[in-house]
Formats: sequence, structure tokens, C-alpha cells
Amino acid sequence: MKIEIRQMKADDAEAVNLLSQQLGYSLSIQQTLQNIDAVLKSIDHTAFVAVAENEIVGWVGAARSVMIEVMPHCEINGLVIDENCRGKGIGKLLIENVKHWAKEKGNDKLSLHCNVKRIDAHLFYEHLGFKEIKQQKNYVINI
Repeated sequence: MKIEIRQMKADDAEAVNLLSQQLGYSLSIQQTLQNIDAVLKSIDHTAFVAVAENEIVGWVGAARSVMIEVMPHCEINGLVIDENCRGKGIGKLLIENVKHWAKEKGNDKLSLHCNVKRIDAHLFYEHLGFKEIKQQKNYVINI
């Protein structure tokens, strides 16, 4: 299977939305399109898709993160590989593109958050050299 990695574009919204649903994210296609547009317009965000045989089989989103308490770094905000294509090196290719982008932004660290339930994903990230540094809980409030 030949995989092409390219910058995400607005036309990818439907495919990206369908892949995101595989992990339980249920935005409308219109909202996915709005989010893609916002990412593409931001100099501190990026997103790539993996294409096999003219079909999007994965995507990754990342952002440069600047906080008061830690050095600026880049963070993977989302990574989804089609459930029928996992284990074929697609995630690694997408992450390599993000690493390159992060270095171009002057960063030497790449981080991510992963749901505690996604044990296979934890093993994948550790296999790529990511190290777990802490566990935490996420909270949200409607405002």
C-alpha cells in the first residue's frame, strides 16, 4: 500500500469527519469544515492527511503550544487512522510530518494526550519513543 502524506484541505472535511467518528467524535461535517479552515489559517496549527489509493485513511492535527509554566513546544491534538488500516505504518508517517513541522517552528519537543482507555494507542506511542510523563483528568463546563 503506497501512502501519500499531504497538508489537509477543506475538501477533506467529510473524510476527516468519518474517521473522527471512529473514535467517538461526532461533529457535523460543517463544523469539521469550520475547524479545518481555522487550523489552515493559523500559523501555529497544522494538519496532514494520509492518502492511499485516492482515499483518506488517516489524519493528524498539531499546534504550537505556548504556556506560562513550560517551554514552548508542539502538541499533537488529534490522530486517527482508519480502523481497517491500523498497524501499517500510517500513524508513524503522519507523526514524522508533524515532527518536521515542529522543528521548522523551532521546537524540540512534541507531546500528546491519549485517552486512558486506548491501550493499543499507548503501546504505539511508546514504540515510537514517546514517554509517559503523567496521568491526569480532564474537566469541562458549559459556559
